[in-house]
Amino acid sequence: MIADEMRERLAVLKPSRLEVIDESESHRGHAGYRDGGQSHFRIRMASSSFSGLSRLQRHRLIHETLGDIMPRIHALALELAES
Repeated sequence: MIADEMRERLAVLKPSRLEVIDESESHRGHAGYRDGGQSHFRIRMASSSFSGLSRLQRHRLIHETLGDIMPRIHALALELAES
């Protein structure tokens, strides 16, 4: 499952809190929706890895860490905080 892959990859950032939420079902009928989900995600994460980084830099770090997972999903919402 994509959510499990995301959790595994994000673990390298040593999060103090990590939630990977599949919100696909709430997007049924919208662009990018796939039966079975795994298309729309929300990540809520706190990590000391974000210390000193701007919001844009934090988002880029997540995208880089997820790497080749990104083209496999339609939408990603990020809620990122320093811990």
